[in-house]
Amino acid sequence: MDKDAPKLIDDDRLLPTDPAIRAVARRLYDRVRDLPIISPHGHTDPRWYAEDGPFPDPAALFVVPDHYVFRMLYSQGIALEDLGVRPKKGEGKPLDPRAVWRLFAANYHLFRGTPTRMWLDHVFATLFGFTERLSAATADLYFDRISAALATPDFRPRALYERFKIEVIATTDSPLDRLPHHQAIRESGWDGRVVPAYRPDPVVDPEFEGFRDNLKALGEVTGCDTHSWSGYLEAHRKRRAFFKGLGATSTDHGHATARTANLSSTEAEALFGKTLSGDVSAEDADLFRGQMLTEMAAMSLDDGLVMQLHPGSFRNHNQAVFARFGRDMGADIPTRTDYVKALKPLLDRFGNEPALTLILFTLDETSYGRELAPLAGHYPCLKLGPPWWFFDSPGGMRRFRELTTETAGFYNTIGFNDDTRAYLSIPARHDMARRIDCGFLAELVAEHQLDEEEAHELAHDLAYRLAKEAYKL
Repeated sequence: MDKDAPKLIDDDRLLPTDPAIRAVARRLYDRVRDLPIISPHGHTDPRWYAEDGPFPDPAALFVVPDHYVFRMLYSQGIALEDLGVRPKKGEGKPLDPRAVWRLFAANYHLFRGTPTRMWLDHVFATLFGFTERLSAATADLYFDRISAALATPDFRPRALYERFKIEVIATTDSPLDRLPHHQAIRESGWDGRVVPAYRPDPVVDPEFEGFRDNLKALGEVTGCDTHSWSGYLEAHRKRRAFFKGLGATSTDHGHATARTANLSSTEAEALFGKTLSGDVSAEDADLFRGQMLTEMAAMSLDDGLVMQLHPGSFRNHNQAVFARFGRDMGADIPTRTDYVKALKPLLDRFGNEPALTLILFTLDETSYGRELAPLAGHYPCLKLGPPWWFFDSPGGMRRFRELTTETAGFYNTIGFNDDTRAYLSIPARHDMARRIDCGFLAELVAEHQLDEEEAHELAHDLAYRLAKEAYKL
């Protein structure tokens, strides 16, 4: 590309504006920009890697599955059906990919100043060679060029895995999933590393739709009596072992709160009986989820799986959208989250166990300096996950480092975790994190808090080593 040609993305984006500090940040970034990607909490579909078929079209790839995209458009009054999102019952107009893409392109200006815009521009520039921004005027140019690229072998899932320099990616999977695609990947002989992660929410949350039917299905898949407390726990152990046999190194828990509990066996069994009755209060449901976090910690000490806790989201806040379209439709809203009191029952039992790793995430930024950094800066079992979801952004990443480093340091964090359903944006998200961290480290070098040699080591650790070690990958 002509160096004087217009650019969609600038080489110095997100680096500090002070020339001297920017020079340090550039040197740091140049050493880490091409490191392999560790993606330990992906939401990508294992079917992609098993079947290695072409992605269907630009709309199906960038718009329809991405709640970061369609929630913004929905907030401006654009109907989800017009964006290709199908209702649960399947009714609605047939998908016209070009019409969906044109609608997206005509409203691309809505993403100005958002990380979504930066991720997408990065993808459009680096993968498809665009220099002119997406708009109504360029919609068809984009659609045709992207469609042509997707039809080529270079844009199949496995080829992109190699192009992105992904070393390992973990999917997020239901305990009821028999993982046929993971087994197919393993049997295919492909050397890409795609591993599952155990996400037990459907069978540990009494408020999850279909909970009692899910327990029945868990019994069927494990051969355990999931209507007895001991059989229910044994079913989890069996499923965890099955997941681990296919490469899993972690569990993931998306609870409404960070509450944990440490009930006696008799109390836990009685509470489990309430969940089976269907007549369970919101308090009982939250207590049961909390008890199950502690039970999962006990299991992790036995089998070595790393725990991830993603609390603090009021899921499916828009009841009308949930009823018509189901989960993950962009209406999950952050809530205030307590960690100090909520985690104490689990920490009283397991907090001093260095063999346990519990990675904490938050949607409540006010907890970083007040609760999360002091907790992770003390308890051997705790690590801090990076900014997540709404705060997976340049400002969110900077605030995370500013609010946690002085108390927890760098090494009680796990580097970066992209947490995305949008496969093509994975390199863009890692690139953003690497730029922000290099800028933060450059500031510390300029202030003589770090030597530049130390900053280079830290930049490598934050971009690669910490995530790999924390997740045992």
